[in-house]
Amino acid sequence: TAEFEGDSRFPIPYSRFPMSATAEPQVALSSADDIALADKLRAGHQQIISELRKLIIGQDDVIEQVLVSLFAGGNCLIIGVPGLAKTLLVHTIARVLDLNYSRIQFTPDLMPSDITGTDIIQEDAATGRRSMVFAPGPIFANIVLADEINRTPPKTQAALLEAMQERQVTIEGDTRALERPFLVLATQNPIEYEGTYPLPEAQLDRFLAKLDVGYPSVDNEAAMLRLAHHGVAPATLADVQPVATAAE
Repeated sequence: TAEFEGDSRFPIPYSRFPMSATAEPQVALSSADDIALADKLRAGHQQIISELRKLIIGQDDVIEQVLVSLFAGGNCLIIGVPGLAKTLLVHTIARVLDLNYSRIQFTPDLMPSDITGTDIIQEDAATGRRSMVFAPGPIFANIVLADEINRTPPKTQAALLEAMQERQVTIEGDTRALERPFLVLATQNPIEYEGTYPLPEAQLDRFLAKLDVGYPSVDNEAAMLRLAHHGVAPATLADVQPVATAAE
């Protein structure tokens, strides 16, 4: 303190901020409601993991990071070779949380309106009068699986930019809010690059996390083999029970 007391770079004297080795930090105690809410979140997290385990064997880190992104309101880019249950994981999470789910298979011929939706002409059968009616696209869901997102041109990829950042979609000058929570989980195949379009920086910035899904461990593969060897019927999405709602 004495060393910097007269230094012009420190206009506020250090003596204004007394420090003591024995001083205890002042921490505001949480209210009973906050503690109860934290306990409810912890219990709900364990229930989610338990239900996911009915279908997903292993991949603990991936499951944990996807849930962190969900609770933080962020989007995820999931990278892994085919057959590692990426799509199944996303669909199961939507089932466990009782959220609206949609899957978009990205292909070179996909158009932006195929994602966001468009206005169509609809005729009233009684009066014969025609009017423009908005037909929402698959982006209007709580969890959107963008399967193999890099297989569509940047123009179509850009249809996700506003939705991922602003949680809204603007079509023909009309802005439509997306239902909360809203999460885009995109997948990529790391070994097939022919006919793909690398994601531009603006698109990558919309993702909170990039998750690499690796092969299962030896123990997890052995667990899968045991289930098959003993003739245990594989679980399905119907066996997974919702443990929360969109509002919760």
